[in-house]
Amino acid sequence: MGFDRNTITGFVLLGLLFVGYFYYVKTGQNALNAEKKRFADSVALTKPKVDTARLKADSMRLTQLRDSVSAGDFEQAAKGTEEVTMVENNLAKYSFSNKGGWLQKIELKKYKGPDSQLVRMNDDVAASFGYAINTTAGQSTETHKLFFNPAVVAKTPAGEQTISYQVVGPNGKIITHAFVIKPDDYMVDATIDLAGADQLLSKQSLNLRWQTIANRQQADVEYEKSQSRLVYNTDNEFDYNSAVQPINETLDKPTQWVGFKQQFFNSTLLYAKGFSTVQAEVAPAVDTVKTHVAALMVNARVQVPAGNRVSIPLQLFYGPNDYYVLKKYNNNMQSIVDLGSGMFAFVKYLNMWLILPVFEFLTRMIGSASMGWAILLLTIIIRLLIAPLTYSSYLSGAKMKALRPELDAMKARVGNDQQAQSMEQMKLFREAGVNPLGGCIPALFQIPIFFALFSFFNSNIDLRGESFLWATDLSSYDSIFNFGFTIPWYGNHISLFTITACLTSFAISMYTMSSTPDTGNPVMKYMPYIFPFMMLFFFNKLPSALTWYYTVSNAITLALQFVIQNYIIDHDKVLAQIKANKLKPKTKSKWQEKLESMQATQQTVAQTKKKQ
Repeated sequence: MGFDRNTITGFVLLGLLFVGYFYYVKTGQNALNAEKKRFADSVALTKPKVDTARLKADSMRLTQLRDSVSAGDFEQAAKGTEEVTMVENNLAKYSFSNKGGWLQKIELKKYKGPDSQLVRMNDDVAASFGYAINTTAGQSTETHKLFFNPAVVAKTPAGEQTISYQVVGPNGKIITHAFVIKPDDYMVDATIDLAGADQLLSKQSLNLRWQTIANRQQADVEYEKSQSRLVYNTDNEFDYNSAVQPINETLDKPTQWVGFKQQFFNSTLLYAKGFSTVQAEVAPAVDTVKTHVAALMVNARVQVPAGNRVSIPLQLFYGPNDYYVLKKYNNNMQSIVDLGSGMFAFVKYLNMWLILPVFEFLTRMIGSASMGWAILLLTIIIRLLIAPLTYSSYLSGAKMKALRPELDAMKARVGNDQQAQSMEQMKLFREAGVNPLGGCIPALFQIPIFFALFSFFNSNIDLRGESFLWATDLSSYDSIFNFGFTIPWYGNHISLFTITACLTSFAISMYTMSSTPDTGNPVMKYMPYIFPFMMLFFFNKLPSALTWYYTVSNAITLALQFVIQNYIIDHDKVLAQIKANKLKPKTKSKWQEKLESMQATQQTVAQTKKKQ
């Protein structure tokens, strides 16, 4: 078997040194933090105590007084008591508040968060929705500061539930917020109806202010943050910005919807006619905050027709990033599901047309409770589809293996002269009719599949919360041991599926190197062993569904290599073909002639320098 035992031992020792070093650094850091805390506590004891409750009460009274003054004609609505009304359908529970007359909190019945409670969205005191209205001459206020009349709840014969709020002012000014909740739908229809719009609004413009808080929904909040995005549909075209860093985005074209996408859920505000302008800001949660992912602040303008009465039909979506759920709305919201983006955006078509339908069929056939087995079957199907490429690659490897004795003899003959080795190798490959890149080219066609599955397993909400073997959640990493401290670039845990993926990848590398001629390049010699070691760092935080797929795929690759090379490929026939090719007359292409000329020139220059 063509691998160096000392090299492998070196990698193992290097890994142990990394772990030991990071543990030592972490221990020292903990001691330093403890000393800083002790000093901060000592300083805090010397400071005078502040009556925070009194300060908070005074601040609230000042705010209420200021809001009452700015309410003008709606002064009575600036005072009141908040009342929450809950309406639910088959999918979610919706909590509405008379303060602002708007949707306040959403709980999704089919999904649970890391605290084992129902997934809660928009559940924060900072979340709000409102818009500016004129109250008296030179005065204005925000509707989210007003207390609307008590909710009026009704049910239609079709099973839809309606809830409406109203606040009345003088001179026929009435503000009505009405909502429709359908039985089996995450989308909520919301209508703003203004009587006296010409008095309430300036310049026929309704300026909406929407702020929503993205709660933590996954066990690994840092990974969830990395998957978060500001998403929007402008001029009927989808676009996004990564929300890892703060965002301040201005959309000057008609925008049909804007929202915040987490790994598996999204909060979106929709207006079918298109907001005329949108100013969106995203503030990611700081590292010390583990309950939130980010906050989204949106200022959206709606141009309304002139007149006393206007009605603005909006929609609110708080729900899962389910491709088929979002696609049924026919407004491009299915693009929120990241099936391929960036430079590999083209793989989304592979996911949409092949992988997603096949996986849906498999889960329906064997049951959604066996997602791990569905992944195994999906892997087998994909490997069958690319079997011709796999066979071509192994056949090329068999040809290279047949030429190995001649290559070894050639190297012994020309010595360490790299230029001479290269020229002799090319000559031998041409005479034998062997393409040295024959095994690499089929592998290149498999790269789109690699990135398609990477996106698919990162975004498929059906995997969320599904257990398999020792993995408790296929949408997250499968930790079998937590360190209690974090190793940079690796994490604070050990993922067993990552280890199995790396070990099977390492076995493939050893098997491949044993049948591959030595090129003399030390980088190429050791790279097959380095890559599996690097996978430990890259894959440790990835979803266990993905690392389970790689484990199965690698195991199939090992089996195929053994079967194809030992029972399908006739090595005697391959050798006979190579001998026959050597007897055929050879013609050189212009590219080959030019390359050989360049190599000959380089060899001559090298020999001249050596003599000098």
